[in-house]
Amino acid sequence: MLFKQSKILINEIDEYLDTVSEGALVFRQCIDEYLNGEKEKFETHRVALSNLEKKADSLRRGIENRLYTHSLMPENRGDVLGILESIDNVIDTAKKTSTQFSIELPEIPEELRREFITLTMHVTQGAESLVLATRAFFRDLGAVKDHLHKVYFYEKEADRAAENLNRSIFKMGCDLCYKYQLRHFVINVDKIADRSEAVADRIAIYTIKRTV
Repeated sequence: MLFKQSKILINEIDEYLDTVSEGALVFRQCIDEYLNGEKEKFETHRVALSNLEKKADSLRRGIENRLYTHSLMPENRGDVLGILESIDNVIDTAKKTSTQFSIELPEIPEELRREFITLTMHVTQGAESLVLATRAFFRDLGAVKDHLHKVYFYEKEADRAAENLNRSIFKMGCDLCYKYQLRHFVINVDKIADRSEAVADRIAIYTIKRTV
């Protein structure tokens, strides 16, 4: 019975990580479509992202319940819960950011769109690398470090892209309030990479704990 429950737990964790990974990909689609003026497609994927975030929440609560109900992974339970709850912040931030685009409908100048796409690409690559690092944490500890390295790499690239984008914004000859609005969206997109980095830090510490 315990083996059966452990197998179900691993399957649920895999499904949870699949959902987070899909959320990152859908977020990237959302931003690309918004920048290309495909507002209907954007709204369709924004709703899909919101549903994925809800699904991730439900899966996480189910995993937590199974961990406690069946006394699974007692030595590492706290670490596992910490990782899953932190990862939830990644997809939650992506959902909130896409919702803000839908509410405020910021006008992104043509000359900034390529830089916005680059920033979005880096933050989603970081989130996907985080998912791979988390899978490795449960299946192959030796591979965790390689994936974490990519999370940190993409976080730095996202910061660099965000800085360049903000410099471009404040060089524009337009109203300061408009510049602040654009900067607000740069910060929120970049925040996804910061959330991924925070989870990566947790995984790095928990990996060391499991190998000493």
